[in-house]
Amino acid sequence: MTAMPSSEPSPTDKTERYRALADEIDAVLAGEPDRVARMASVAAMLAARFEHFLWTGFYVVGAAPDGGPGDELVAGPYQGALGCLRITVGRGVCGAAAARRATVIVADVDAFDGHIACDSRARSEIVVPVFDGAGTLIGVLDVDSAELAAFDEADGRGLEEIVRRVFAT
Repeated sequence: MTAMPSSEPSPTDKTERYRALADEIDAVLAGEPDRVARMASVAAMLAARFEHFLWTGFYVVGAAPDGGPGDELVAGPYQGALGCLRITVGRGVCGAAAARRATVIVADVDAFDGHIACDSRARSEIVVPVFDGAGTLIGVLDVDSAELAAFDEADGRGLEEIVRRVFAT
């Protein structure tokens, strides 16, 4: 019996795809200082490059709407169906990544305690914290997929490199 080739790129292929995309993003954003324009471009380019990305976008750190204590993540530029508008830091996958200040990869969102279902089609998720040049958390990059276990360490490294190059330099 012959094994069928996987439709998912191998980690090496993924690494190369992310590297090439990071270079393209650098070229597109050269000289563009506006953070919203940068986020919008990154979300659009990621969504166009990876067909299994169901929702791709940013949540930016903002104050609670009532001015109360605690930061929230507020919907920023994204590609996909309507997302959550606000997420409390520490809640859900996005809030966990913001609180930990580390990438969170979830193979099955139904198994993640406290997952916030903004889109019921989402089955797996990766969230990467976004820092400015001073090391201040400015938001998170959130990517959802309708496939289980759609993300791995190669995705984590690739997305981390993209947000580092775009926002921390």
